[in-house]
Formats: sequence, C-alpha cells, structure tokens
Amino acid sequence: MKTLIAYFSHTGENYFGGSIKNISKGNTEVVAEIIEKLLTCEFGEDKLDNFAPAKFEIQTVKDYPVNYKECTEVAAAEGRAGERPALKGSLPSIADYDTIILGYPCWWGTMPQAVFTFLESGDFSGKKILPFCTHEGSGMGRSESDIKKLCPKAIVAKGLAVSGSSCHSAEASVRKWLEAN
Repeated sequence: MKTLIAYFSHTGENYFGGSIKNISKGNTEVVAEIIEKLLTCEFGEDKLDNFAPAKFEIQTVKDYPVNYKECTEVAAAEGRAGERPALKGSLPSIADYDTIILGYPCWWGTMPQAVFTFLESGDFSGKKILPFCTHEGSGMGRSESDIKKLCPKAIVAKGLAVSGSSCHSAEASVRKWLEAN
C-alpha cells in the first residue's frame, strides 16, 4: 500500500481558543508530521510493511496574508467566488498511491480553496481518502461532503478533526484514527 500525506497549512497569525497567536509552523503541518511519524515508526513493521509515506505540502503561488483577519477575508472571498488558486510546484501523480491522507485547516466551514484545486488536479477514482482538519470550533464542517462531491469515485473515510490549540498533543487521537482506517 502506497500512501501520500497531502496537506495545506497556514503559518503566521492563527486563532487559538479566543486569542490570536503567531506561529512559525501551521497546525495542520504539525498533525501531518504526527501522522508521518506514526505511519513510518509505529505501523511500519506490523501494518504497512516498513512503509514510509510520501508527503506533499499544498502551497499556493500567491501566499495568504500572515495577518489573521486579512487571511480570513481573503479565504472568505475565494470561497464565495469559488476560486481555485494556482498551486506551487509539481503535483504528485495520484495514480502512484492507494491512500491519500488529506489535511487542511477548516476555513469558513470547509477546506481552503487551494485544497479544492489539489483535488480537482487528479483522478482519485478507487483511491481511499482519509481527511483530517485543524479547527478552533467548527470541526470538519462540510469538508467531507465537499470531498465526496469532488471525488465521487473515491472512498472517503470518516475524517479526524483536531483542535488547532491542541494539535501538539494529538498523537493518541491520531493513532486511534489511523488504526480505525
């Protein structure tokens, strides 16, 4: 089984349980690293035959503002307009993977528009998609149903919602979610 961990993460100002904090590593990236560690180290021998997942950070050509309020305004405008921001770099060939672990922050009740761009860039037919998101109260929002609409021939597993303010201590819940999938 070949797995790709694809994620979008935002650095700069983020909302943490009532206040704005500046972070140098996005919450979603923190969870993606936990997943990578668990898949490589803990599940490698028993479950996935010394498997090391590939990792791809979904990045936009035009950076989102560092300022939290400005970033949320840009994200809201993109969502209203149904924009598909251009992505940086070469996208991985989805055909090379059986499972795609897809991570993102929940913005305005769903995934950032850059994740929509990523999902529309490949054929996910027959692939298993395991979505996870970071949030500060909205959970998965409607992102799971949006993924199912964009990738109707994929198998979309139940997602994992991780509070951004507790992402550094999410290893137990991430482990449980991976074991269930």
